[in-house]
Amino acid sequence: MFHHADLEIHQREIEGVLILDLSGKLEMGRGDIALRDFVETLLGQGNRKLLLDMAKVLAIDTSGSGVLLILAQEYRAAGGRMGLFHVDRGHAKIYEMARLESVLEVYPDEIDAVNSFFPGRTTAHYDILNYVESQHHEDPGKEK
Repeated sequence: MFHHADLEIHQREIEGVLILDLSGKLEMGRGDIALRDFVETLLGQGNRKLLLDMAKVLAIDTSGSGVLLILAQEYRAAGGRMGLFHVDRGHAKIYEMARLESVLEVYPDEIDAVNSFFPGRTTAHYDILNYVESQHHEDPGKEK
């Protein structure tokens, strides 16, 4: 476990895929740099399969989103892949507005995210725009 004042990172592995359970904030100066340093160390150690569990990320700003984008690009450049799962609806809106969905792989849950690393396994790739729109149509008068 890695603990920063604004972000905790718990590391685990499933079928050779490294999963980081994030808890806290990914905002400028509040966890973004800690996450970047942690993940770049993993990449430097040879990790090429990484998933970030976003379920307990309480806040994210453009700096936090930028770090996710940079890390995904670094993984891709190194011949690896990085994905996200359990993305909050509010955060999904940020990714969609910033057009990050073209770079970030986002999955609805851990099983689909892990399966995405194995050819032949069925995975449900998460379409952020469809998710945001479906949530809006479920309760158009209420902001979640």
